[in-house]
Amino acid sequence: MPFRGIDMQRDDATPIYMRLANAIRTQVRDGSLQVGEALPPERELGEVTGVSRVTVRKAIELLMQEGLLSKRQGSGTYIAPHIEQPSSVLTGFSSDMASRGWQSNSQWIQRKTGTPSPEEALALSLTTNQQIHRLERLRTADGEPLAIELAVIPVLFLPDLSLVDKSLYTALERLGTKPVSGLQRITASLATQKEAKLLDMTKGAAVLRIERRGYLSDGRCVEFTRSAYRGDRYDFLSELRVSGSPAADGKDGLNEN
Repeated sequence: MPFRGIDMQRDDATPIYMRLANAIRTQVRDGSLQVGEALPPERELGEVTGVSRVTVRKAIELLMQEGLLSKRQGSGTYIAPHIEQPSSVLTGFSSDMASRGWQSNSQWIQRKTGTPSPEEALALSLTTNQQIHRLERLRTADGEPLAIELAVIPVLFLPDLSLVDKSLYTALERLGTKPVSGLQRITASLATQKEAKLLDMTKGAAVLRIERRGYLSDGRCVEFTRSAYRGDRYDFLSELRVSGSPAADGKDGLNEN
């Protein structure tokens, strides 16, 4: 991949790694470097730009913190896409990633059955002695971690945990208990130490916290999910209409799992 027009401007007082990061950032913005394109190895990039591998590594780390670059294990460093996700569409993580041409996957953090906390019982309209499943997963696309999701599902709607493999929604759909509508709340926050480690971010980096309730057509709450999405990779979009228009009177959908 050629780097068009990189000028490291040796008389510039800006640290060299920041100049290199600025040069890469500029070429992404003007389209010389395309989303999904791989950067050369650190050694080759150092030779092309005339800087040390340590400098190259610092520039790459800076751009990764910004979300401009991402690393795929065993594959290299790539120009990362910024994901614009409609917040009013009912779709699953797996199908959404597939529509973008990415390979989605999940890593289980916990998968167990028990009784709900008072907050979970209230959200799901349960008593605290009723049984629920707690499913916490790290969601990835093309090997890159994007979100941590903790879904709480009443056993009533999902009798057997082993039915959930890659997609929770696929399992619920087979049982006839997939949610058809939902409500969600999105807030900005900072990554905890645990979240930063799982999402390959620095502690205190920006995350989007999403709390969702998914409902069946009869109004019963089938899902209570709390998620942490990488703030450097996600924008959640909402379509706005003038109050009183027919479409403005409907409920927002739910994007999850």
